[in-house]
Amino acid sequence: MKMIKWLEQWEMSSLKINVKFLEMEWAPKRADQSAAWELYIELLTRVSTQYLQPEHGDEKTALESIHVLFSLTREIMKRYNRDCQDFAKIAIPVLNQIIRPFTAKWHRLAIGGAFSDQDQCQLFRIELIELQQQLRRYTGMLGDMAGVEDFSALELE
Repeated sequence: MKMIKWLEQWEMSSLKINVKFLEMEWAPKRADQSAAWELYIELLTRVSTQYLQPEHGDEKTALESIHVLFSLTREIMKRYNRDCQDFAKIAIPVLNQIIRPFTAKWHRLAIGGAFSDQDQCQLFRIELIELQQQLRRYTGMLGDMAGVEDFSALELE
């Protein structure tokens, strides 16, 4: 299967990825699978994919939990070195095109005191829900890449 078809399957074809990479065969190696598994577990157990009840948690901590995905992903890519290139071809665009716009916007606003304003906190949570929807698809992609069953439905809603 071509990478473009795999992305379309996960409704992630809007990622801006070089056509050369999109036309390559999608065949993750063992290191890609291991890297995907590590990040899959991180995403499944964070606010990145888990609903944050309005009466629970705080926006600053939620933002930090999203932001740490950058360092986690970098560490995973460093650990598996060049052997996880297929993983990196997905992880880097997701970091830069999906997660970075959210964290950049909200870090700036947080520094300016946005989380002291209830309206801004509410807006953050609305935008967090939108981000979570995209990251749930990404988590599904990682599970598929890792070759594991979908654990996202383990818990009752």
